[in-house]
Amino acid sequence: MASSKDKPNFGHSSSGVAEHPKDVLQTAKDMAGTATDKAKDMASGAVDTAKDLASTAASKASDAASFVGDKAHQATSAVAAGMQSLAGTIRGNTPHQGMMGSASTAVADTLESGGRYLQEHGLQGIADDATQVIRRNPIPAVLISIGLGFLIARATRS
Repeated sequence: MASSKDKPNFGHSSSGVAEHPKDVLQTAKDMAGTATDKAKDMASGAVDTAKDLASTAASKASDAASFVGDKAHQATSAVAAGMQSLAGTIRGNTPHQGMMGSASTAVADTLESGGRYLQEHGLQGIADDATQVIRRNPIPAVLISIGLGFLIARATRS
C-alpha cells in the first residue's frame, strides 16, 4: 500500500492552500472579485450617505431662506405701515396753510405714497426699479456709486 506521502497532492498542500499556478490564479481572482464587490458596496454606501447629507443641507438652506424671506417681508410691511402712520401724524400735527403747511403736506404725501409702494411691491420691486434706473442712466449711477464709496471710506477711516 502506498502511504499518504506517495499520493499526488494535485496542487494543494496539507494546509489546504493552493500551490498549483491555476489554483493560485483562481484564488487571486476570487479574492479580487470579493474585494471589488466590497469596494463597490462601500462606495455605494458613501454615495448614498453623501446624497442624504446634501439633501438635508439643501432642505435646511431652503428653510433658512424661507425664514429670512418671511422676516424681510414682515419687516418691509412694518416699515410701510410706519411710514403711512407717520404721514398721518404729520398731517394731524402741522399747520395746513402757509409754507410750513405746504412742506408738511408734501412730506406726508411722499411718506404715504412710499409706504403704499413698499407694501405693494416689497423689496423685490425696489430692487427691480433700481436696476431699471441704473440701466437707463449708467453714467450717473457710476458717478453716484463712486461718490458714495468715497464718503463711506472717509467716514470709516476716522
